[in-house]
Amino acid sequence: MTERRAGWIAGGGLLAIYIATLAPGVTFWDAGEFIAAAHSLGIPHPPGTPLFVVALNAWARLLWFLPFATATNLFSAVSTASAGALTAWSIARASRLPWLGLAAGITAGAMTSVWQNATETEVYAASLVVSIAAIVVADLAGRSGERRWLVLAAYLLALAVPLHLSVLVAAPVVVYLVSDRGEGTWDLAAGAAMLGVAVCVLGVGRLSIGLAVVGLAIVAASAMRFPRVRPLELSAASGIATALAVAGSALLIMLVRARHDPAINQADPSSLQQLAYVVGRRQYDLPGMWPRQAPVWLQLANWFEYADWQFALSFAPTVIPTVWRVLVTIAFAALGVVGARRQWELDRRGWRAYVLLFACGTVGVAAYLNMKAGASFGWGFIPDGARHEARDRDYFFVLGFWAWGVWAGMGAVTVARRVGLPVVAGLVLAALPIALNWSAVNRRSEPEASLPREVALALLDSLPPRTVLFVAGDNDTYPVWYLQQVEGRRRDVTVITMPLLGAQWYGRELARREHLLSGGAQGDMLGLSKQIAGSARASGRPVAVAVTVPAFDRNRIGHDWTVSRFAYLERAPAPTTNNHLNSFTQVVAVDTTANADAAARVALWKGGRTLHGSVDPVHDYFFSVLDCPKLVLQPPSKARLASLDSTCNLR
Repeated sequence: MTERRAGWIAGGGLLAIYIATLAPGVTFWDAGEFIAAAHSLGIPHPPGTPLFVVALNAWARLLWFLPFATATNLFSAVSTASAGALTAWSIARASRLPWLGLAAGITAGAMTSVWQNATETEVYAASLVVSIAAIVVADLAGRSGERRWLVLAAYLLALAVPLHLSVLVAAPVVVYLVSDRGEGTWDLAAGAAMLGVAVCVLGVGRLSIGLAVVGLAIVAASAMRFPRVRPLELSAASGIATALAVAGSALLIMLVRARHDPAINQADPSSLQQLAYVVGRRQYDLPGMWPRQAPVWLQLANWFEYADWQFALSFAPTVIPTVWRVLVTIAFAALGVVGARRQWELDRRGWRAYVLLFACGTVGVAAYLNMKAGASFGWGFIPDGARHEARDRDYFFVLGFWAWGVWAGMGAVTVARRVGLPVVAGLVLAALPIALNWSAVNRRSEPEASLPREVALALLDSLPPRTVLFVAGDNDTYPVWYLQQVEGRRRDVTVITMPLLGAQWYGRELARREHLLSGGAQGDMLGLSKQIAGSARASGRPVAVAVTVPAFDRNRIGHDWTVSRFAYLERAPAPTTNNHLNSFTQVVAVDTTANADAAARVALWKGGRTLHGSVDPVHDYFFSVLDCPKLVLQPPSKARLASLDSTCNLR
């Protein structure tokens, strides 16, 4: 087997696995927004990811014969498989052992967090392949000394701005690889230039003019003469500066498209000021590195929780550790140690690069992002009032898991050979996480595969024409946006995402498009919601609130509701409803006919199916939400009311 063939086999094998487990349509969290933004060439939430959106749009147009969501999901699969191919080729090339490279690429691509990003429309798959490509190209630049590779590495690193700043996790590795020529020789000018690129990109991403200028100054200094340091050629320095400019120019896509006000136009970056607002993610309260949002030990312990999900999640697809899953995790951790030792023997320069990648992808990410406790972590032994992330952020640590997967794959082949087994046995061991993760990460499994679309469809079908619908957040917004923009369903419904009302640009959008707020309207989320509902009533439009919105928030918007299917509809003066819930609440009536019809349709769709286990509770919650029409029709009981309150927000 040649080095190149090892790469092709690793990439092709991973792609086949990803396609077999690919989500057939929209998924929860950000995927629905990205698909809708790609379809409309719009701007998703900050930092806007314009390069990702344009690439998705072009890719889906090339694959016109596939459903749009399937095509964009496939983009993630191809991106991640390409990262596996590049890794396998580079390891095989450096070690001169193709089987070792093949095993490394396969195991790295089988990590749970990597695999899940590969089977839905998510920017982290594209970020992964750009990061790995930057590392591989930097390796070529350092080993060969050819400046074309140096310029290309700078360009790939600079793509972090229009793609996603997570690419910068690989920046220290890139700086090291272009600097270390091997055999004790160093190209300090090349390393300085790449350091300048990283600093400049970080400055642009953080909207720090000072950092950006310092970065450019470092690039310029790399071409100057210093004692005992060979300067970078002027052509190479100018090539790097050009690469920075070309990569950064992709941000102008948002400026141009926002002026056409596409359907998805988050933060409306139609001016330079708003463009800076988007790129710098000023919509969010970004923490600094100090003070810590959670104790350091807890932030690091969170990583260990996520690490335990990587190799054998199908043994126990739950956030709670189990004996067998932990044992497999320990076994592959040990294989990682063996593989790291083997890489040190064969290619110490590559070993140092992967040590650096592992450190940056674990401790570095935890230190820089300064996250709160994970959504599933610490319950029962940290204070009840401790703040948690909205979801588990294992995908932030993907490059760290990738490095350990590379080592574990190399370790599997090494162990097999040392005990006298053929290389094929080592490859089987390296590929074992594919079997041990399959059922837990398979996005084609029903009912999960079609649940997001079913929830969005059920919600929209609950509403009269021209309804103004208030929703609670990402997972009852983005799948609805997908249905409206990609499938063209119920575009007459205006979706009001209540958490976004705190952003001034969103109020201006509602004023500009829907005339539901005055241009200068101000207030908190609930105050603005009340104003929007008043404007809707004044223009004769129905007002509805999704069952996912807390009752307190709903009752600030209005007080006279009928629960109909999956929404609370504001009642007309003389409703035709059954008021049997009035013994529990004085403000909610029941549309018996509509709920009976919805309950029957849900029962038909569920067909007796149950959910598979998962570390993400989002499917469990929305699977329960679909039972709301049935729950409101059942005879009164404490258990039923508890479910109505916790799931359907009755009161």
